[in-house]
Amino acid sequence: MVRVESEAVAEIDYDSDTSRMFVRFAKGNWYTYFAVPAQTYEAFVAAPSHGCFFSERVRDRFPFRRGR
Repeated sequence: MVRVESEAVAEIDYDSDTSRMFVRFAKGNWYTYFAVPAQTYEAFVAAPSHGCFFSERVRDRFPFRRGR
């Protein structure tokens, strides 16, 4: 689990066995994103703006559910 400094995103985690990415937003809600390539997770963690990266490269691109 990686804690990040962002106004939108608080933590990012990844399960390489299932290709699931877990995102906790600043308001405390966890979301699970499915079929996320490891490269996307790595780029998300390294992004200079986690909020922008999420909006441009994750939101509406992967199936998801609320909760971890």
